Amino acid sequence: MASAASHFSEEQFLEVCAELQKPNLSGANWELLVIASGVRVYRLWDQKTGLYEYKVFGILTDCPPDLLADVYMDLQYRKKWDMYVERVYEKECNGEIVTYWEVSYPSPMCNRDYVYIRQRRDLDVDGRKFYVVLAESICLPEFPEKSGVIRFSCITSITRVAKFRPGSLTGWPRVGFRTS
Repeated sequence: MASAASHFSEEQFLEVCAELQKPNLSGANWELLVIASGVRVYRLWDQKTGLYEYKVFGILTDCPPDLLADVYMDLQYRKKWDMYVERVYEKECNGEIVTYWEVSYPSPMCNRDYVYIRQRRDLDVDGRKFYVVLAESICLPEFPEKSGVIRFSCITSITRVAKFRPGSLTGWPRVGFRTS
């Protein structure tokens, strides 16, 4: 489904490209959680909400960045390979494309669901191609909470992928994910 309106500004998309070029972990107590297969996972405790914010940086050696961005955005394909997808679909509301996603959890836990706006931009910045996806939760009456399902209502997600500069690992994507 094509994007109808622009929920996010061009500046927001450009800002996240800068962090992929130089990961920013300063100014806060980011904790390195794990390093595996060239990927680093950091987390930051938010005392106000009691939740963690996560940042993930790494290099994927076997997937072109445009393909990774395409797969990330393809909800129909996600249903085929992600066994935890209970249901996921997009719906136009107030001129914007809104995604509903329910995730299966094993008993005795309850399923979780998300309602969010997600948009992708493919950008050329200083001669580099970036694929950026921004998402944030939204509350709309068209998506009422369901009995027995826990609603995640305060979600933001930033995903950015780019090829390395010439002379390094050209053709391999560098990935940065940030969720809270």
